[in-house]
Amino acid sequence: MKFKPAFRFCFIPLFAMVATAGISQTAAAPNKDETSTGPEDPAQGTVASAAMPAQGVVSYSSVTQLNDLLSRIENTSKSAQSDLTQLRVEHWKTDGATKRQSLADVDSIQRNLQNALPEMIGNLHNLPEDLPATFKLYRNMDALYDVMGGLVESAGAFGPKDDFQALSNDLSGFENSRKQLAERLEVLAGAKEQEIVRLRAELKKAEAAVPSAVPPKKVVVDDTEPEKNPAAKKPVAKKKTTPKKPPATDPNQTPPAQPKPQ
Repeated sequence: MKFKPAFRFCFIPLFAMVATAGISQTAAAPNKDETSTGPEDPAQGTVASAAMPAQGVVSYSSVTQLNDLLSRIENTSKSAQSDLTQLRVEHWKTDGATKRQSLADVDSIQRNLQNALPEMIGNLHNLPEDLPATFKLYRNMDALYDVMGGLVESAGAFGPKDDFQALSNDLSGFENSRKQLAERLEVLAGAKEQEIVRLRAELKKAEAAVPSAVPPKKVVVDDTEPEKNPAAKKPVAKKKTTPKKPPATDPNQTPPAQPKPQ
């Protein structure tokens, strides 16, 4: 039986906005499974490592509140594992199909409590006010509550009274922790939204203080050829005239006699 998480608190729109803005945190290391956005199935028994971005200063009250919450979740997890180990589903007064389904639920819950849940708790210890890590734990707690609730109903209907009472106490502990996680998510999301509004206002103020740059001058170069006028005539080139040479004379020949004046 797979988990069917029922989200009873609507944090997804605000959570998506804060995660998209990315202003409140520095760049994070790439996640091994950052494409996976669905809730972890306890039947899988493995959870991808969360990114470890550097966070700002976290208040003492916030850390104290988170540590108390995580401590209660760990205590409830240990109690539930012990109670699940003591179950004798094969002795329940029901049919074989119901017994097999209940045994599968027990195995699925135990793997989640032993593998997935401790890793999520460790990530939150390192990142006390990280929204993705907090939401991831809340989503897993919601899935645990859904599957364990069905197991408790079966124990009450077909099992001993002691088993039903023990599992009911564990279920109540998980329910209280889930509600506190939801309240913490709401507070963190509101704080992140206020921080985004403040940073946007500071950004606009900084942009207004920067003087506008003077646009560079444009130099237009006209490289088009002038239109030729077909009616224009080319100037006629003048012919060069060469002076004629005088006829050559024989030096032995006497020049002709000039007539005497009358």
